[in-house]
Amino acid sequence: MLTRKQQELLIFIHERMKESGVPPSFDEMKDALELASKSGIHRLITALEERGFIRRLPNRARALEVIKLPDAYLALTPPKRGFSPSVIQGSRPSSVPETPAKAAIGIGNDNSVSVPVMGRIAAGVPISAIQNNTHDIAVPAFMLGSGEHYALEVRGDSMIEAGILDGDTVIIRNANSASPGEIVVALVDDEEATLKRFRRKGASVALEAANPAYETRIFGPDRVKVQGKLVGLIRRYQ
Repeated sequence: MLTRKQQELLIFIHERMKESGVPPSFDEMKDALELASKSGIHRLITALEERGFIRRLPNRARALEVIKLPDAYLALTPPKRGFSPSVIQGSRPSSVPETPAKAAIGIGNDNSVSVPVMGRIAAGVPISAIQNNTHDIAVPAFMLGSGEHYALEVRGDSMIEAGILDGDTVIIRNANSASPGEIVVALVDDEEATLKRFRRKGASVALEAANPAYETRIFGPDRVKVQGKLVGLIRRYQ
């Protein structure tokens, strides 16, 4: 049996991961539950883990996995309807062979779609701008909504507190605008691409890391172009 706060936190984590593919930060959890400090979140996380509702992944910064949900929540949640996502199609046929990332999440060809991997993206100091289609990856259909999608391989550790690690593959919905707080692919000065949280600082744009070792970078609005928004993440486990 969960307390009200434990259930609120569990559902908040579940909904955020369903929406963005990554767990919320401890600050976001604290604000959502209107707690005074993050120590209360740590206690709730520990209690949920002890009761078998979540699992903390070892040696990974703030990586959480929801194992089960309260029966009361499941009873109130209607089943999802299927949909036909619109994605950028790669050069290979739609029936693609099993890939390591797809095998890790245990899905079959019938409920996955082929999304092009467009190169690497820096979760750290910006690297070269997005390249051309290097290969395709099979992505679970439930991770995609309407619009065009592409994937990028993450290099760097500046987004670890958002659950995005070096070596992950992020799934991006093509977009040229974003709301404050969303994680985006940002193109700086038309030559450097980076994965950061989008913020506004007056008339300027702030690209915010999720790692205290990295500073928030401020740019004039004409120097930054939003190239897409994070919708999911695929991780390979060795």
